[in-house]
Amino acid sequence: MFKKQIQRKLESYVRSYFKKHPEVKLVAVAGSLGKTSTKIAIATILSEQYRVRLHEGSRSTSLGAPLAVLGIEYPKNGGLFAWSRVFRAARRRIRQPADVDVIVQELSTTGPGAMARYGKYLLPDIAVITAVSTERMHVFSTIEAVAQEELAVAQFSRLAIINRDDIDGRHANYLTNGNLTTYGTSAAAEYSFITEDFSPEIGHVGLLVAPDSEQPLSVTIRATGEHNLRPAIAAAAVGYKLGMNAAAIVKGLARLSPLAGRMNILKGVKQTILIDDTYSSSPLSAASALQTLYTFQAPQRIAVFGSMNNLGASSQKEHETLGGMCDPNMLGWVVVIGDDAARYLAPVAKSQGCQVMVCANALEAGSFVHKVLESDAAILFNGSDADVYCEEALKIVLHAADDDALLVRQSPTWLAEKNTFFSKFA
Repeated sequence: MFKKQIQRKLESYVRSYFKKHPEVKLVAVAGSLGKTSTKIAIATILSEQYRVRLHEGSRSTSLGAPLAVLGIEYPKNGGLFAWSRVFRAARRRIRQPADVDVIVQELSTTGPGAMARYGKYLLPDIAVITAVSTERMHVFSTIEAVAQEELAVAQFSRLAIINRDDIDGRHANYLTNGNLTTYGTSAAAEYSFITEDFSPEIGHVGLLVAPDSEQPLSVTIRATGEHNLRPAIAAAAVGYKLGMNAAAIVKGLARLSPLAGRMNILKGVKQTILIDDTYSSSPLSAASALQTLYTFQAPQRIAVFGSMNNLGASSQKEHETLGGMCDPNMLGWVVVIGDDAARYLAPVAKSQGCQVMVCANALEAGSFVHKVLESDAAILFNGSDADVYCEEALKIVLHAADDDALLVRQSPTWLAEKNTFFSKFA
């Protein structure tokens, strides 16, 4: 009851804030995956021309989202006195002149109906919906239920910008908001990108196509993998819709850089190229990451896959599908970590003709990769967090120990949690 009362209070403060400051624009980011990369890309580009508020963490819960919108830190102590201080800070925020022009807020769902709750107190000027996938099938029974939930944000937003590539067209019947546009890497999207050149050092050089511009813009986007271009394209679309000039958008795109654990290119031992995709894993991201690995010109390619978490009843099918994408002509080794990857992905990859190594944990996987890798190899590390921690496999083959800081989940709290987990295998 106490939590619900706090939630209602915070929601009322958010409504009061936007009533007092109608000039402040709200951009909401929702979707099955890619939200963090997309919201940071949007904030980076918008900051070229506007004052932007963004919470870089995942403050998208029922209590965290209103606080992030208001720019107030979540209290460490959840007692009544701490929340009283939060309420005073919220009232001050409402009274004071607006300190931002745009707020970029991630909206996550915990289950059916959670997205609609945001509509009780938020009216986004723009909603960006990044994907509909099977990533949260432990909560939703069908992909249609996922689509209905994630697309709900479009219904209470003034404009919806939809990922044309990662949202199946059959889900369009869940969209009743007629004011929408699309983005993606395919030409079918209204905002799209044409790659003219790519290198791991520079990224993608090409043309940004937008209905707001008579001619495509020549831009450079530091990203690896086609799927990692999409957050940048979404950000450019938001920039155009909020009235940014083309020069500012081009400059903002040039400032983008890969986030830790999201297809970040790192140097490994023996002049190897490490593709760090260890932040999380889903069927869409894992498949895209593998296709990207195939484009690297290298004498040896190794794919390290951790189990994809939170897939529920679809886990077997999705792991088997990924195993079927493993091509023995393109891969020297497929290394797997975790129960579902071992049970479902590994046998299919082996039946394809791949050399497969099943490892008990990420530390064992890293040691194996270190043993079999060849000079100048390209190695993909893709995995989820809980019970996988694929970043710890990658850490073993890094060129420099100092590069540990570039990996995900390296805080003292995370390291302690992982030490506890790996101690089970000692």
